Amino acid sequence: MKASLLALLALAPWVPAETLQEQLDARAAKAAEEGDPAVRAEFAKGIEAVAESGIVAKAVKVGDKAPDFTLRNAAGKKVALSGLLEDGPVVLTWYRGGWCPYCNIALAALQEKLPELQEAGAQLVALTPERPGKSLDTKQKNELAFPVLTDLNHDVARKYGLVFKLTPKVRELYRSFFDLKEFNGEAAGDEELPLAATYVIDRDGVVRWAFLDADYRKRAEPSEIVDAVRRLKR
Repeated sequence: MKASLLALLALAPWVPAETLQEQLDARAAKAAEEGDPAVRAEFAKGIEAVAESGIVAKAVKVGDKAPDFTLRNAAGKKVALSGLLEDGPVVLTWYRGGWCPYCNIALAALQEKLPELQEAGAQLVALTPERPGKSLDTKQKNELAFPVLTDLNHDVARKYGLVFKLTPKVRELYRSFFDLKEFNGEAAGDEELPLAATYVIDRDGVVRWAFLDADYRKRAEPSEIVDAVRRLKR
């Protein structure tokens, strides 16, 4: 079982595809081809449980005021959303952890689009429940040139309505492969994770574009994020 889970979660080199979703779909197809059907079935049930919880409908959405926060980056420096917004719109994106191959693929795709986002006048910031040491590893591994902020105990994700509970089976599968508490800390435990949501927030702190999906294999398309930021100028 552990070997099958390793096949599902392990990082692998990827040939860039036309879109981020194509890369994610290719990763999912490879996992389906190599993984244990029983393991895949439990992950599918986990995704279904998140969808049925109604979390997507309850989360912060377009038109809502984005909750302000102050978090520390990988170097320990405090960063406030309100402070970032003084310089222009902000793109907030959550990732589950450096252990997640889909997160790493998405982060790399965002890094590729970073110059376009900056040219459009936006700042890109990633939030993660990972402790600073782990988030620094993720930042360096993916050569990220944008800030990664540690959301300890999911405090900010909770304000945005993004935190969900893992099903007991999925939690046990993760435990068989790695200790989630090692990444997120003892206080955070290993029963919760945030949705991989993305928000475009204007200078007034209002959400103008959002991506929310119960399926962690689905992520905001970077080109669509750029378009959303450009529309703010118009």
